[in-house]
Amino acid sequence: MRHAVFGQKLSRDTKARKALLNNLASSLIIHGHLRTTLAKAKFSQGYIEKLVSQAKKNRLNRYRILASKLNHHAFIKLINEVGPGFENRKGGYTRVLKIPARRGDAAQMAKLEFLEWDKTKAKTPKQTTKKANTKTKSVKETKTTAKPQPNEKKVLNTKETKNEKRKT
Repeated sequence: MRHAVFGQKLSRDTKARKALLNNLASSLIIHGHLRTTLAKAKFSQGYIEKLVSQAKKNRLNRYRILASKLNHHAFIKLINEVGPGFENRKGGYTRVLKIPARRGDAAQMAKLEFLEWDKTKAKTPKQTTKKANTKTKSVKETKTTAKPQPNEKKVLNTKETKNEKRKT
């Protein structure tokens, strides 16, 4: 009986399997298509579609979960381009196409790719570098334009060098 059996192990332990899924998802999001074995493509298809469904919802907690699973470039592209592009679609964001077997071991290969999405709905990321530059400039200007108060006494450097001490 197969009660509570989730899917395939892919000859890996739990941590390696999760890392494999995260890396496959990141590669697919960045490049738009992925060439892998048929078993890995079928196994990762549902995982990737769940990530896209989470990216469609504009919630901070969802974004934090996605950021923990994907690398930075994949996360930004998923939030700004892929998620909004599939806004009108309920599911079925990816497809698996069989390709010829691998030469070395005759493993069944497949191409996992996204369906076409609406690229006109892509969000443009906000630029935060301008704000940071204006703050640093204002700090530099205040440091250079600060004048000493007239009541302050100037302290001269009274340290004697070793040679001067020896002479006396």
